[in-house]
Amino acid sequence: MTTTTSPGADTGNRKPGAASAPERRATGANFLRGTGGKLLLFAVVAGTLGAVAAATLGSGSWPAALSVDLTKPLDDVSDWIIDNRDTHPLFLYFLLHLSNTATAAVNAVYGTLVSMGALGVGVAAALVAWRAGGMGRTGLRVAATALGALAVCGLLGMWDATVLTLALMAVAVVVAAVIGALLGLGAGLSDRFDRALRPVLDTMQVLPAFAYLLPFVLIFGTGTPAALFATVIYAAPPMTRLTALGLRGAAPTVLEASASLGSSPLQRLWTARLPLARKEMFLGLNQTIMMALSMVVIAALVGAGGLGEEVYEALSTVDVGKALAAGIPIVLLAIMLDRTTGAAGEQLDAVVTDRPRLLRGWWTWAGIAVATAAAVLAGRGTGLADWPKAWTYDISQPVNVFNDSVIAQLREGLPVIGGTQVWAEHFTNWLLNPLNAGLHAMPWWLLLLLVAGFALLVGTWRTALTGVLALAAVGVMGVWPKSLNTLSQVLAGLLLTLVLGFAIGILAARVGWVERALRPLLDAMQTMPQFVYLIPVVALFAVGRSAAIIAAVVYALPAVVRITTQGLRQVDPAAMEAASSMGASGFQQLRQVQLPLARPALLLAVNQGVVLVLAVVIVGGLVGGGALGYDVVFGLSRGELGTGLVAGMAIVCLGLMLDRVTQPTAAARKDT
Repeated sequence: MTTTTSPGADTGNRKPGAASAPERRATGANFLRGTGGKLLLFAVVAGTLGAVAAATLGSGSWPAALSVDLTKPLDDVSDWIIDNRDTHPLFLYFLLHLSNTATAAVNAVYGTLVSMGALGVGVAAALVAWRAGGMGRTGLRVAATALGALAVCGLLGMWDATVLTLALMAVAVVVAAVIGALLGLGAGLSDRFDRALRPVLDTMQVLPAFAYLLPFVLIFGTGTPAALFATVIYAAPPMTRLTALGLRGAAPTVLEASASLGSSPLQRLWTARLPLARKEMFLGLNQTIMMALSMVVIAALVGAGGLGEEVYEALSTVDVGKALAAGIPIVLLAIMLDRTTGAAGEQLDAVVTDRPRLLRGWWTWAGIAVATAAAVLAGRGTGLADWPKAWTYDISQPVNVFNDSVIAQLREGLPVIGGTQVWAEHFTNWLLNPLNAGLHAMPWWLLLLLVAGFALLVGTWRTALTGVLALAAVGVMGVWPKSLNTLSQVLAGLLLTLVLGFAIGILAARVGWVERALRPLLDAMQTMPQFVYLIPVVALFAVGRSAAIIAAVVYALPAVVRITTQGLRQVDPAAMEAASSMGASGFQQLRQVQLPLARPALLLAVNQGVVLVLAVVIVGGLVGGGALGYDVVFGLSRGELGTGLVAGMAIVCLGLMLDRVTQPTAAARKDT
């Protein structure tokens, strides 16, 4: 059988990535109907609105006529709540009970841990980790990690703070996991509930951790209840999403087989859907634990105590040694909890048949309880009920000496290249300040139109409208200059994150040993809470906006690298082989095949980079970041909740706007 080609088909000499004339015409038509049509319509609307806005409201900063002062009304609401907290029925018969229950639950767990003593807590943690790891070599490694982490916490003199943090964590994780599982159950079984819940979860994802503290401080005041409820709300979304994902991903054949046997919907849920969703639910629990630990540390700003309070006090006095002494236990707790829950998730499908009965089922847990009780009694008998002071070592002084000598040299004394503080100054002068000045010099209406244009490139008119309204709300609230300052920091941090993240991700995707070498480093970086990143950054770059941005870059980099690497590696191998067979070089394959086909993953990396950079830039208000982050910290620490709430709402609006500008919608993905 022979084939014929039309004149001018030119299929044999076509270069890799080249398209035929009909393909080019089709692509052009699709462009005009899709992105090109959007941009053409946008240009017409932009020109019209720009001319009207310039003629009527001017072209400078946000007009005062369009601003509303929300600080005084919010201060009035705050004063009313404080004045009526002890008398109003809403507080007396509902919120007060919630507050007392939260305090009692944390105190009960804390009292239990204290009564167990250091030896009892250490043995219990090691045995639970051993059981979670399968009671084999993996279990022993996980148990050694848990025991070693707690031992180092005690050696650093942070045992009491560690126990308080664990108590807050235990209560918050249990409540968040239950709420998240119930919401995920509803979303997994009901399409209508899933559609209603999705925008709520999307909004919660873009909210920085600081934004969760303000409303709870307003209602419950500072202390344990506000910290606990803020942590629960912050940590519940991962459990909700992954539970719904697991339930919806159940194999249809299994569900059909269960239905054919006459099982009811409740029986199918209990015997088929939930068992099939166990891995996703355990992954959700792991993520909930990590987010709860991050939030519990930040909640020290509202009187939660624990390790976060130690870090906060040290950062406020720029005591790097004390901050590191409290930061190391936070990292160790994160690693311990991550390894334990991760090992438990891997053991879910393991079938144990080669162990004695005493090491299977509930017998194992009974044995753990007996061994823990024996350890508690032994600790009381040997004087190890509390961590002995003789077994502690204060690292703050040697760390501060090291900081004043070696780190100071890295900051300022390096020949030729100058040092980290010099780099920070150059970064501020050459990128951050011009970007900040450019945003402030830009007409407000032009900035709104730019947001709409970028949103249209990756989304729809609905997402563009949402982004524009979110940014406009910032101006209406009267914090336009501070919001632009925060936005400049986020954009500068995002630019640096994407340059480094894409470069490292591309290298890891194409060179196997690089990806293997980076994997443990990225794992460790992803388990560290936001607060901890501030410690080395302050030591190297001093206090200021650059320190906040560098901390945000380091925090966001692992996610961007991982998503980029995964997206490039998941490109269809057939497409890569076809390009290689046509003589394309490695760079041509990357530019013409891998990057275009990995566009959805790259857009997701940009979106996650935005969310993570914004979260830490706001926390950077503690180390001289200024702008909205400083207002939130100032409002929380001074009790001026009007200022803090306005800044918090502006942060939410900025996060929503940036998310809509960088998150492609389903409709937009179909167009591409």
